Amino acid sequence: MPRPVSDEQLRETIVAIPAFQSDGQFSKTNYEVLLRAQSMTPQMFEARLRYDMSLSLLRRSISETGIASRGLTQRLAALQEQRREVQEALVAAQPFLGQVKLTEAQVKAYYDTNPAEFRIPERVRAEYVVLSADALGRQDTVSEAEIKAAYDARATQYRVEEQRRASHILVKTKDEADKLVAELRKAPGRFAELAKKYSQDAGSSQQGGDLGSFGRGMMVPAFEEAAFLQKEGEIGDPVQSSEGWHIIRVTGVQPAKSRPLQEVRGELAAELAKQKGTRRFAEAAEAFSNMVYEQADSLKPAAERFKLPVQTSGWIARMPSPEAGVLGNAKLLGALFAADSLQTRRNTDAVEVAPNVLVAARVLEHQPASQKKFEDVRAEIEQHLRRTEAAKLAQKEGETRLATLRKGGDAGLKWGAGKAVSRRSPQGVPSGALRQVLTADAAKLPAYVGADRGEDGYMLYKVVRALDAEPKTEQQKAADQARAAQQTAAEQLDAYVASLRARANIEVNKSNLEKK
Repeated sequence: MPRPVSDEQLRETIVAIPAFQSDGQFSKTNYEVLLRAQSMTPQMFEARLRYDMSLSLLRRSISETGIASRGLTQRLAALQEQRREVQEALVAAQPFLGQVKLTEAQVKAYYDTNPAEFRIPERVRAEYVVLSADALGRQDTVSEAEIKAAYDARATQYRVEEQRRASHILVKTKDEADKLVAELRKAPGRFAELAKKYSQDAGSSQQGGDLGSFGRGMMVPAFEEAAFLQKEGEIGDPVQSSEGWHIIRVTGVQPAKSRPLQEVRGELAAELAKQKGTRRFAEAAEAFSNMVYEQADSLKPAAERFKLPVQTSGWIARMPSPEAGVLGNAKLLGALFAADSLQTRRNTDAVEVAPNVLVAARVLEHQPASQKKFEDVRAEIEQHLRRTEAAKLAQKEGETRLATLRKGGDAGLKWGAGKAVSRRSPQGVPSGALRQVLTADAAKLPAYVGADRGEDGYMLYKVVRALDAEPKTEQQKAADQARAAQQTAAEQLDAYVASLRARANIEVNKSNLEKK
């Protein structure tokens, strides 16, 4: 059973969901409006979310019991890093096109046996209205006074505090520090030289003592107080901290400043418009949803009330598609292709297609699924069959040449330049061929592998030599460990699921599954 999720965990998850927030805070109005747009009550949503969270906790708790050993990590990494140098030669299908002879019966038979390829799917053209926080925000002009008020309210956010750049020499005793100060005040130009020679701060000594720029609160108190009191270029008196004695030279001062209103006006205006739009959306969503439902014969009343354009789509199919934009949403398409929408041309319900975006649509024109005529697709089928048959001839020729090569003969091929391939970097070699390339006996090279490349033809690979694995960075080693841990976790979860299946008393009635 999934582990229980506490009410507190559930609450924290819900209030953190951006779609339910306004101005960065959880909005009960947004929460209820967005759930209503999906035909859900808060109780339904919370029950579903609680169950999903419980399953996630269960999966994680099981997966985390798997531990990837160092040996497993090394073996997996070694497999990933196997490298071979290969050369390629393509037996192209193009030259075989002239040898292909087709009959009318073959072309017609392909049309008859593959009707799905020539179906025009059911389609509609629709008009639609989009209510979004962005659109509503653009309708409200952000005044100069509002921008100025927001700027003043965030004065500290746009203030850049004073920054200082300094170099230092860190030594253990005050006597050492006093001697260095005396020497540096005579010859300030030797600061970097003496820092490299005497400073105990390994992090900065090789940079001539340079610590870069810093603001208040970034250094230990004693150091900071001295650095912010010194003048630029001055060699100060030694300062003691828990690390030792510091000789400080301030090398740069950047006074405190604020980003001017002109510089941040654009981002403030955009943020204020977004806030207005979010508030207006929360207020308008329910009214918009009610209007498109109650005045279902037209989208114009809702469009006019909320000052939104009625847009028209091209032909769209029932299958969700990113190319359809907001109309590519599965739930909205389901509503558009519902019998009521197709027959009565009534508005769909308002559907949330993205956070703070509602869309209502209405069918303008409907085309049932139909079949393309044979005469219209004959040429297309002929070209496809010619390419397919030419590819078969190329494959047959390629396999013959492969057999010749494996017997030690000369297949008359022109090999390309060598390239290094591995599981991590296959360089376009198909997985089946790559497996053969990498498992070829390194003591018996060259070896030869072939792979069908579809309508391009048949590719032959000559395994020239085995290559040493490239040296790895610490980052790559960490990635290897993570990959092994991930695989171990997946295996642990699979084993748990298999054990549940083994204990479960399940009877499958195959006769019912075979019924239409």
